[in-house]
Amino acid sequence: MSSKYLKTVFPAVYGLLIYACIRLVNDVISGEQFWTRDWRTNAIEIGCSIIFGYLFKGLVDYFLRASLKKVVFNSGSALKEFLSLILALELLVVITFFPLAAFTDDGLQWYDAINLSLIPVLFWLLHFSFARSINLLKKAHEQQVKIEQITSDKLQTELQFLKAQFHPHFLFNALNTIYFQVDKANTAAKFSIEKLSELLRYQLYDQSEKVPLSRELDYLQTYIALQRQRMEEDLNLSIQLQEEGDSTVQIYPLLLLPLVENAFKYVGGTGSIRIAMTITNNELRFEVCNSIPVLPEYEKKKAGIGLENLQRRLDLLYPNQHQLITAKDHDHFLAILKITI
Repeated sequence: MSSKYLKTVFPAVYGLLIYACIRLVNDVISGEQFWTRDWRTNAIEIGCSIIFGYLFKGLVDYFLRASLKKVVFNSGSALKEFLSLILALELLVVITFFPLAAFTDDGLQWYDAINLSLIPVLFWLLHFSFARSINLLKKAHEQQVKIEQITSDKLQTELQFLKAQFHPHFLFNALNTIYFQVDKANTAAKFSIEKLSELLRYQLYDQSEKVPLSRELDYLQTYIALQRQRMEEDLNLSIQLQEEGDSTVQIYPLLLLPLVENAFKYVGGTGSIRIAMTITNNELRFEVCNSIPVLPEYEKKKAGIGLENLQRRLDLLYPNQHQLITAKDHDHFLAILKITI
């Protein structure tokens, strides 16, 4: 039997169980035997009990959905939730069971009112408590799985970073050697080596949990200077970085570079790159736009892993506090990163 079928049948069966309990308790008090009554009266009560089962199930499900949406659970909120459900159930009892009892047998007696006020409410509170516990266990399990996945992704990222450090260390030491071997008159080569060394030094020795935004911008300026040296004649570069107040802003390192690196890697067409950053209302907005070749071959190129890795890092470091937007038309590629700082 499928779970969907069970969910469909459950309210009717549960409603009949509640009706049987109410009927037995009332018969014990009144000395009656409900199976000796007119069959039409029993049929009406049984039919109404089935309908009432679906009504009560709908009410309880509404409270269960509201409970699942809550992020924090505590004794105060749980007590308030149960009291609200009890009041709602009592109101539904008055609307449904009380009129049914008033028009059958000898009307609504005092024991009818007590039994109807207690038995259906207790049964549905029991169902709510059981279903709520199952939902909380499922939610806790999902959160545990999510935490384990985030931990695994973070460990993999750290492992990849440690593996990648070998190459920067080797290059950094080699560049220091080459720098002193280059002729003093060759200023362009010495400039390029010096800038590349600064980039590697930042990656190797300036990695902390967070860094001042000003240092991250210095790193970007160094990278841009190196790229400008490489493609000065073909580059139309515009940089607008709002640096006021960034001395107190902290940011995780190497989050802005992938967007700039991607622009220099794929720039084409008019050779234009525009880089802009603003800070407004505790939100950092970093925007990079570059022209791209208007060629069919470019459309076939697959996106690199730089932006994909950036998205994964943002998910880990700034969960629900970031937005990465990319858009492409026939001759430009735009990337916008928003971070709540």
